[in-house]
Amino acid sequence: MTRVPVPAEVREWAEARAAARRVKEWAEADRLRSEIEAAGWTIVDDGSRYRISPAHPADVVDGETVRYGRSANVPSVLEEATVGPASVVIVASSAPDDVVRAIRSLHATAPDGTGIIVVGDGPEADLGDGQVEASLGDRDEIVLTSVALGYAAAVNCGIRRARSSVVVVMDGSVELTGDALSPLIDTVTDPTVAVAGPFGIRSEDLRRFDEAPAGDVDAIEGYLMAFRRDDYVSRGPLDEHFRFYRNLDIWWSLVLRDEGEDATPRRAVAMGGLPIIRHEHRGWTSLPEAERDRRSKRNFYRVLDRFRDRRDLLVGDGSALPMSP
Repeated sequence: MTRVPVPAEVREWAEARAAARRVKEWAEADRLRSEIEAAGWTIVDDGSRYRISPAHPADVVDGETVRYGRSANVPSVLEEATVGPASVVIVASSAPDDVVRAIRSLHATAPDGTGIIVVGDGPEADLGDGQVEASLGDRDEIVLTSVALGYAAAVNCGIRRARSSVVVVMDGSVELTGDALSPLIDTVTDPTVAVAGPFGIRSEDLRRFDEAPAGDVDAIEGYLMAFRRDDYVSRGPLDEHFRFYRNLDIWWSLVLRDEGEDATPRRAVAMGGLPIIRHEHRGWTSLPEAERDRRSKRNFYRVLDRFRDRRDLLVGDGSALPMSP
């Protein structure tokens, strides 16, 4: 594998900065450092010498395959005209059989023109020795990262390749047994609806969220959630501090719904009766209880940091049912 070299322009800035430092032109040296950092690199001084390194993990090139070091490096199609009814993003980090099952269920049930983007998060992502890639169709693609970026960053990678007006984030634990996407697509075309999915949750106080019946809810769980691509462009990207999947769905649902404290929030709609099966969620069951609780709580603090006082976003009393993983 060949790592992407330091661009010639960055090296020229670094040499010019070293020259400026030698004659004590500190303002010019600081300006050139800013240029270097804005280009995604860091420079560390060591006496009269310096070292340049990527500010983020480097992209890695292996023949025609590129593994991206950060989500922002994934070529974006978000400004292009939309094509097809939906783009479905699936993050693959383990359990390739689950991902293949999800892909096959989409091919069998999704409306014509639906595209799938699978994100292999890090070189350790288990893609089944090509099994996942082999299951993809002509409208589908796979995005690879050079390091494990975490769940939110991986979803951002996938959404940057979303060509349709509706984005669906789907977990590998979900299997479609019929056309579940068309109702979701139809629902989020309503401008009063921000997000839709089969699994909704409500809260009485923004401290505890519980499963809710079909209808208007406070948030949609991320096992299967649909929203408009334009809203991602205007309100995203996802906060990449959410390295674990848990509670990112609450944060993103509230971001999508929030119209400001003095305005009526947009709706999150839980849709009952969709033809789906939920299988074991490996990202939850593969971790010891103490570790998944620790990661979940850390993520929930991020939700509270932004929304702890936003009771105006709540649609009513919680259902007081236990929340599943």
